[in-house]
Amino acid sequence: MTGLINEPIAKAEMMIRRPVNEVFQAFVNPAITTKFWFTTSSGPLETGKNVIWEWDMYGVSTKVHVIEVEENQRILIEWEESYGYTPVEWIFSSRGINNTYVSITNTGFKGTPDDIVKQAIDAMGGFTMVLCGLKALLEHKVELNLIADKAPNAHLKREDSAS
Repeated sequence: MTGLINEPIAKAEMMIRRPVNEVFQAFVNPAITTKFWFTTSSGPLETGKNVIWEWDMYGVSTKVHVIEVEENQRILIEWEESYGYTPVEWIFSSRGINNTYVSITNTGFKGTPDDIVKQAIDAMGGFTMVLCGLKALLEHKVELNLIADKAPNAHLKREDSAS
């Protein structure tokens, strides 16, 4: 493969059986988001703000520029990856009183065609795990630790496996 005809798009979608305002807040309020995605954030997502998300167990962080936040409808950010900034968009669609369909789209991948495809596949898998963790948290009050458990050998400090 020497080139790509269409730009790969990473898309993950899921129904979350909770009201749209609760699902939306789970992404803009780091006190909630840290229960299913990153471990720390420098602040909430607000239009025009810059925040830093950290995954302490891996010793990594990313810079996030919040382009737009539309209450209970949409979030648009650009976040820093090793290959540059890429846009990520969340769309929240209310499906009745207690159901919200969440769609997350990540585009703008850079590099060789192989690099671009790998980045899109990784992003789709990552955002799918984020949505699964969100669903478990909001619907069942369970923290699955999906992000930490995806690559336990990459943790900076390994936990005692005998516990």
